[in-house]
Amino acid sequence: MMTDAMSKLDYRTAGESHGRALIALVEGMPADVPIDVDRINAEMRRRQGGYGRGGRQKIEKDEVTLLSGVRQNTTIGSPIAIHIANKDFRIDQAPEIRCPRPGHADLAGSLKWLTTDCRTTLERASARETAARVAAGALVRCLLDGFGIEIVGFVRRIGAVEGTVDPEATPQSLRAARDANDVYCVDPAAVEPMIDAIQQANRDRDTLGGTVEVQVHGLCPGVGSCARWQDKLDGRLMQAVGSIQAFKGVEIGLGFEAARGRGSRVHDEIDYAPSMRGTGCLGFTRRSNHAGGLEGGMSSGQPIIIRGAMKPISTLLQGRDSVDLISKQSARADYERSDICAVPAASVVAENVVAFEIARAFMDKFGGDTLGEVRAAYDHYLSAARSLGDDRV
Repeated sequence: MMTDAMSKLDYRTAGESHGRALIALVEGMPADVPIDVDRINAEMRRRQGGYGRGGRQKIEKDEVTLLSGVRQNTTIGSPIAIHIANKDFRIDQAPEIRCPRPGHADLAGSLKWLTTDCRTTLERASARETAARVAAGALVRCLLDGFGIEIVGFVRRIGAVEGTVDPEATPQSLRAARDANDVYCVDPAAVEPMIDAIQQANRDRDTLGGTVEVQVHGLCPGVGSCARWQDKLDGRLMQAVGSIQAFKGVEIGLGFEAARGRGSRVHDEIDYAPSMRGTGCLGFTRRSNHAGGLEGGMSSGQPIIIRGAMKPISTLLQGRDSVDLISKQSARADYERSDICAVPAASVVAENVVAFEIARAFMDKFGGDTLGEVRAAYDHYLSAARSLGDDRV
């Protein structure tokens, strides 16, 4: 999304699973944004938690070091480099892997880079890279906080066990319910069955996937665009969530369920409530939120609801049949230390990649070099939107 003509909010990551460190480089943050490092590190810890995680999380203690772009805990407008050290730094000593693991990037990467050592691919393809994405997302949430934009992610399903969500729940109540258990689910009735399912998969030397949900509250209407397909906010959010390692499906609002219903039951009818003119919806309300807060590539003022489906972890203790890349003979795939279920952790990743995409689109509309300029543009827009049509009465 970067252009030569304009510096936009963006980020890149670098680093390998067993390399020296992970790096996130965030560009385009306005100056004067207060940065809460403790809040960033809290997200890093949540990503390492969750029931079903493997031994790697007992080795690492992810904490960020801000190498640039911040002075006295405040952004200064220059690129922000975030450093996350790897304690398990052994990339040069790690053995070659010649049998690609089914479900991983091993075989496709070995053919792409013309190597018989799958480690060349797996070191970068590993979900360890998501630590850098969580750090970048948590950083820009320090910007979103100042505009009342709240984002919460949680687990909806693990295996065959699905939890329910109260459609009237607030971000605060969702967060409290999620943080009260180790599977990051907001439905207390589903917690123990989810844990039981993970334990059974462990006994079977197998793995489990599931579904996560992210909700965005407090985003004003009109963020995103229908003018260019590249700027459609729904497409950008789906790309961000769909790019998370092991994710295989993304839906917004009713998602695929909308394809099974008639338009009269799917589309959200509109009302106007003068008493809500001063709120984030600018007075325009909906009788439902089947669209998941997005219409025509733009935010509607309702909560954005996005879900992602994560497949079971590809590395199984029981192993999978594969082929030796040198001998071309059948062989069992090598086992690399892994999780039984990483869906709770994936909900943290999804929450923070959504946060970055929301912040990026927000800055596209209200961007400026300083937080004060962003605030002025935001306030001007809300004022103009609230008075829309008044001069024609």
